[in-house]
Amino acid sequence: MTLQQLRYAIEIASSGSMNEAAKKLFVSQPSLSNAIKELENEFGITIFERTNRGISISVEGMEFLGYARQIIEQTELMENRYTGKKRSPIYFSVSTQHYAFVTDAFVKLMKERDLAEFNFGLRETQTYEIIEDVRTLRSDLGVLYLNESNYKLMNKLFSDGNLKFTPLFITNPHVYIRAGHPLAHRESLSIYDILPYAYVTFEQGENNSLHFSEEMLSFVQMEKNIKVNDRATLTNLLMGTDSYTIGTGILVSDLNGDDLLTIPFDSTEVFTVGWIALKDRRPSEIASTYIEILNDLVSRNSFDLNHFLL
Repeated sequence: MTLQQLRYAIEIASSGSMNEAAKKLFVSQPSLSNAIKELENEFGITIFERTNRGISISVEGMEFLGYARQIIEQTELMENRYTGKKRSPIYFSVSTQHYAFVTDAFVKLMKERDLAEFNFGLRETQTYEIIEDVRTLRSDLGVLYLNESNYKLMNKLFSDGNLKFTPLFITNPHVYIRAGHPLAHRESLSIYDILPYAYVTFEQGENNSLHFSEEMLSFVQMEKNIKVNDRATLTNLLMGTDSYTIGTGILVSDLNGDDLLTIPFDSTEVFTVGWIALKDRRPSEIASTYIEILNDLVSRNSFDLNHFLL
C-alpha cells in the first residue's frame, strides 16, 4: 500500500468515475485501474464494483475509504507541520434538496474560512441522489427531510447505506406565493384555497415516488401542475404567476428579496429537516464548521421562520 494508491482511491470515489478521476489525477486510466487492483489484491477486498454503468463503492470499500481519508488527512498535517509542505486543497461537498438556507450557510462558511485553496461542491439535486451522493462519498453531507409518510423507506435507505440522520429543526408545511398573490392576505390556507392555482414541484427523475417528493405535501388530485428541476426556475414561476409551492416556511431575504411570502398550511403533519453523513466516518474539520454554521443559523431563527426560504 502506498499513499498514492490511497489518494487514487479517494479521487475515484469523489469523481464517481474511473475516467474522470484519471483526468483529474493526470494519469492514464489503465494505470489508475492497475493501481486500484493492486491495492484490492493486497488487502483481499473489492473497493470498487465494476458494472456496465460504471463503478460503485462496495460495502467494504466504504469502510476502507473512511480509513484512507483519515490516513491522508493525518499525513498532510504531519507534512505541513514538519516539512512546511503545502497541503492539498481542502475538499468539501454538500448535496441537498432545494434549500436556500443551505446556500446561505455555504456563503457564511466561505466568508468565515478565507482559504487560499479549496475544492467545494454544492449540489441541489433529487432526493434519492442526495442519499447516493453521501453513501458513495461524492458528498460529505446531505440535507433533506423526514416525515411520517417517508420515514420507513428513508430509514431503510439510511441503514442500507450506513448513513446517520441528524435533525436540524422541526416545522409544519407552508405555502409559498408572491407578495401580490390573491391569497397573500390570508393568515392560513387550506387545500380548497389553493385548488384553483398551479402547484410547482421539483422533478424526482426515475425515482418519482411520493416518498421522495421534495415538497412537504403531495396532492394526488391537483389539476394544475408544473414540474421544474432548479430553484431559480421555481422562484421565477412563483414571482411571475399565481402558482405556489409547499415548503418549510423559511425565507432567506438576502437571496430571494421581500417579494415572496410564506403562509401556514392547514395541516397537522410535522417535518424534520436534517443532515445525513456516513455513520463510521468522522466529519472533517471543514464539515464540522459547516454543521456548526447550520445549527447556529437555525437556532438564531427558530422563532421567526419568515427570514429564510427553504
